[in-house]
Amino acid sequence: MKLAVNGGKKVREKPFPAYNTIGQEEEEAVLRVLRSGKLSTFLGTWHNDFFGGYEVRALEEEWADFFGAKYAVSMNSATSCLFAAVGAIGINPGDEVIVSPYTMSATASAILLYGGIPVFADIEEDYFCLDPKDVERKITSKTKAIITVDIFGGVSDFENLSQIAKEHNLKIIEDTAQAPYAKLGDKFAGTLGDIGIFSLNYHKHIHSGEGGVAVTDDKELADKLRLIRNHAEAVLGARGYSSKKELNNMLGFNFRMTEVEAAISREQLKKLKTLVETRRENVAYLEEKLSSFQFLKMTKVRENSTHSYYIHPLIFDENKAGIDRNSFIDAVKAELPRTILRDESEVLLSYGYVKPLYKLPIYQERVCFGEYPFGLSDVDYTKIKCEVCEDMHYNKLVTHEFMRPGMDKDDMDDVVKAFEKVWENIDEIRK
Repeated sequence: MKLAVNGGKKVREKPFPAYNTIGQEEEEAVLRVLRSGKLSTFLGTWHNDFFGGYEVRALEEEWADFFGAKYAVSMNSATSCLFAAVGAIGINPGDEVIVSPYTMSATASAILLYGGIPVFADIEEDYFCLDPKDVERKITSKTKAIITVDIFGGVSDFENLSQIAKEHNLKIIEDTAQAPYAKLGDKFAGTLGDIGIFSLNYHKHIHSGEGGVAVTDDKELADKLRLIRNHAEAVLGARGYSSKKELNNMLGFNFRMTEVEAAISREQLKKLKTLVETRRENVAYLEEKLSSFQFLKMTKVRENSTHSYYIHPLIFDENKAGIDRNSFIDAVKAELPRTILRDESEVLLSYGYVKPLYKLPIYQERVCFGEYPFGLSDVDYTKIKCEVCEDMHYNKLVTHEFMRPGMDKDDMDDVVKAFEKVWENIDEIRK
């Protein structure tokens, strides 16, 4: 049977079903806000509405209660939450922050916003999160914090990262945009560091189009997050701040969430548990089928933790396959259709994730605000090589989204059939 990549018939032509978590509940919530006439009640001055309207405050209370955090602060994106978190923990120009190179660019650029210097540590081979051993190797007298990423839906190694942070008096920001409802022990991802960041972007587990929520158990940090979210400099005098330390990094932004976004998010939060459990069930089904391919290594889940599968990562063994990863995956993709509501995307199957961040021009050329803040540091990003990260990205890692709710067993069987067809006709592409 001729492979589709060589002009043959595809395994499947019919588009895969959409991942659409928006229903009547969200429609009614939006109408409730529209009919109230209050799409936002934030004021950027000292006033009761400095903290937002009814829906925003209700979301924050419900979010904190759901995840077991003392405080939740909503914003217009997880990126905004990251920026505010770096400011809240007090990063100053020249301070170093250790961060993963295998994540969305904003995780590291938040450091640059405050004049900090991102220092990239390697990732774990089995779980793709920050490797605590390499984190410890990268600590200097300038290190002030760690930003760890619960990548792909798996939880970071907080048993070791927390110990390192304690020994060196470092703050930890936990970027858990991809891992809501994952747990380590009896605690949710996002509540394991000093500040945790959740995302409500449209392609996350739950969403309001755009949006983010930061959580913390520290009242002072929560207060600073709220200040940075909403033009801090305009209210500091009214709040009684006076010392230089208290004023540090309190230049504010408009990171505020609207009432419509908050109302949608409240309904979405109610669905999170079921949506993640469905992802876990679908991954179990797919891994049972895909485990027959000796060149694919299934996802590992950290001991005493659960995974929420933002995407499903697999490891490709080129030696066992007798062909390079990219050629094989390109052939599988050619057998499959696109996905409804993701028509602008390719088939939701890929190799690698994002280019290691230190390879981006901003780091290679050390130019941000002119030469600032890189001129405060001698970190040479052209000499950085996170070997595990690069090996995963360029040689081994395979990612897909075919475990999303909306996909039934017949849909997932077609994915498996595509792998089977390519493997059975592998000589077509080996040549």
